[in-house]
Amino acid sequence: MISAIIGALISGLIVGGLGRLVLPGRQDIGWVATILAGIVAAAVGSGLAYLLGFADKLLLVLIVEVVLAAVCVSIVAKMGSKNRS
Repeated sequence: MISAIIGALISGLIVGGLGRLVLPGRQDIGWVATILAGIVAAAVGSGLAYLLGFADKLLLVLIVEVVLAAVCVSIVAKMGSKNRS
């Protein structure tokens, strides 16, 4: 159980960080929001890869997860900017 939580945090950190790197410009969100967006993107991306039958192709799964993380980070950043104005 603990190893699954630690794995999700590390995966979320990596995928969320890569998602932020893909986006142009500055995203004004914190590291916790980045990790949470990465965890969501990794879970959805892995599930999508399993459903579509390419879960064994790790590079393709990573690309899908990073694209989803970029979308999640973009949404979180836009929601945060609306709350601040």
